[in-house]
Amino acid sequence: MKDNILLGQYIPSDSVLHRLDPRTKLLSMLTFTICSLLINNYGGYAVATVFTGSQLLLSRVPVRMFLRGLKPVALILSFTFAYHLFNTSGVQLWPGSAVKVTEEGIEKGLFVVWRILLLVSLASLLTLTTKPLDLAKGLEQLCKPLSRRGVPVEATALMLVIAVRFIPVIIQELDRIMLAQRARGYDIIALKGHKRVFAYLSLVVPLLITTVQRAEQLAMTIDARAYGTGRDRTSYRELRLSRMDYTAGGVTLAYVLLLLYL
Repeated sequence: MKDNILLGQYIPSDSVLHRLDPRTKLLSMLTFTICSLLINNYGGYAVATVFTGSQLLLSRVPVRMFLRGLKPVALILSFTFAYHLFNTSGVQLWPGSAVKVTEEGIEKGLFVVWRILLLVSLASLLTLTTKPLDLAKGLEQLCKPLSRRGVPVEATALMLVIAVRFIPVIIQELDRIMLAQRARGYDIIALKGHKRVFAYLSLVVPLLITTVQRAEQLAMTIDARAYGTGRDRTSYRELRLSRMDYTAGGVTLAYVLLLLYL
């Protein structure tokens, strides 16, 4: 199950995206997110899809692995599409009558699902190509002006990165608990229907306990290394923008201008 979760994992490689500064990737993702919220036609979504696909090729992440990692999102996408399909103006759904679905409902549901899929894909590429500590450092550098207002930027950036990194860790713990139960002759996968759902609910308590224990161990480790608030700490490797980062920024700007034109 851990291999089906992309968000929070990191795949070492020497691709173009791996060598980019984390600040460049964060700003590009923020720009992409804002632009995706403004798209309202098929041309814009086509350009966004080409942009995301090119990033996937540049990252050198196996396409089959990437598509397999998007499977857990399929249920959310199906529910989102159905919600917009039956709650758009013009759709008539009355007891005892046939369901009438308009073209407007289909188009709106398709656009929302398409948008979510693009955002999840790009967010997954961000974590797949960036080390957690580099991601925290980049986020800290971008939010540095807020520290003058008393905002704990360093601690907040580290907290956000650890929260994202804990996603595959929690899935790994769930796999370990299920394997332990299977070794004792209780296989959840073999159950059917509502029995399987209730069996998964019974895993919440042990999963919560192990997750809290992991978080406590991590907090003790950070405290033992005298991290503190993280303010005024030095880094062995300083972040510096290269020519490749400026090129990536130019490509992102061209993408924004193309979307505005469309």
